[in-house]
Amino acid sequence: MRILFVHQNFPGQYAHLLAHYVSDPANEIVFLTRRANAPFAGIRKLVYRLGREANPGTHFYVRSVEGAVLHGQAVARVALRLKKEGFVPDVILGHNAWGETLYLKDVFPETPLLAYFEYYYRASGGDIGFDPEFPETLDVRLRVRTLNAVNLMGLEAADRGQTATEWQHSTYPARYRDMISVAHEGIDTRRVKPDPDAKLILPDGHALTREDEVVTYVARNLEPYRGFHIFMRALPEIQRRRPKARAVIIGGDDVSYGRKPPDGRTWRQTLLAEVGAKLDLSRVHFLGRVPYATFVNALQVSSAHVYLTYPFVLSWSMLDAMAAGCVVVASSTAPVREVIRDGENGLLFDFFDAKAIAEKVEAVLGEPKSIEALRCRAPETIRERFDLKRLCLPAQLALVERYRVERQRATAKPGLVSAGSEIRPNSVVRKHGLVVS
Repeated sequence: MRILFVHQNFPGQYAHLLAHYVSDPANEIVFLTRRANAPFAGIRKLVYRLGREANPGTHFYVRSVEGAVLHGQAVARVALRLKKEGFVPDVILGHNAWGETLYLKDVFPETPLLAYFEYYYRASGGDIGFDPEFPETLDVRLRVRTLNAVNLMGLEAADRGQTATEWQHSTYPARYRDMISVAHEGIDTRRVKPDPDAKLILPDGHALTREDEVVTYVARNLEPYRGFHIFMRALPEIQRRRPKARAVIIGGDDVSYGRKPPDGRTWRQTLLAEVGAKLDLSRVHFLGRVPYATFVNALQVSSAHVYLTYPFVLSWSMLDAMAAGCVVVASSTAPVREVIRDGENGLLFDFFDAKAIAEKVEAVLGEPKSIEALRCRAPETIRERFDLKRLCLPAQLALVERYRVERQRATAKPGLVSAGSEIRPNSVVRKHGLVVS
């Protein structure tokens, strides 16, 4: 089978699918991405490059739309070259968010396109306006409505869609939900599992084990969307209540979601300036971004894992923490409640209540035997609902196969761009062909 993957952050959500398809030498796999590093044996990885970036002078409501068009065109240019070489995929899998999938059906009209739809922004009921500490202006709310133009164009361009959780599925307009299947990427429970003998070696050489009081916090980047500000405000009280507790914090200093601090500092610098004087910093360990094995070790030695999120995309790290046997102390927000039941497989608190975090962490650290059953149920939940090999990978493979063999509904139309056409950076693909703007 010929498979075309598209994701600017290789391999993104497709790591497990990719590994499965590569294991069969009969498959021919091409992956279009913007990342030149991260080699992966057995595939042909092609790096696409934008003709230009979105113009900073473009109205900020539509700057992201312009960026999506530029991404879509860049991908289409490479796809046209592949088609000219004779590569026509049997199925296309690509992430919709950056516009990469927008024009692939114009290049390969008879190939089924299964697009990944991660989140549909809403002016209320989701991340926008959730945190009163960062109030949103009407301008931001209007921009969000426009931002979904890329989502909507992608929904119309794809044959079918995939998303990770029921809550993420619920964010999409009702008229599109039937075309989007819920299929999580899965957690490798053979790799991420409890290990009573695990050790985490800190940068200073100190080794932490399950015998220590370790409070972990993980996010791709340390930022308000993942409640970093609330966690840091809870940390002085956690330290006061538990004088031997150590905090292990994993995550970068960039911003994945939301806004940067207004003064040019990182959120870590901002929060340390606010609460650092109240902390014993010798018991706070910022590890930055770490290799996956180090991340797993941190979870395996964790006594209590604190996870917070706005009503937004659920982090893989929370599910990994549960798989590793952590007692997860998490914000009671909608995406979290889909997985964690308070007092059964984790502990929940109000997102904004820093004192509640300290109280629950103290209870976990102070009475470890009383919460042992809860610690055992966490990995059971992951095995029952998110196990990679037994559940999630087979479901994803079945999804791909179902739409691969389904009779292609779209047919080639007169005026579609040909394999020899050139797409210029300032042009747009329309229904009847290439129109230079």
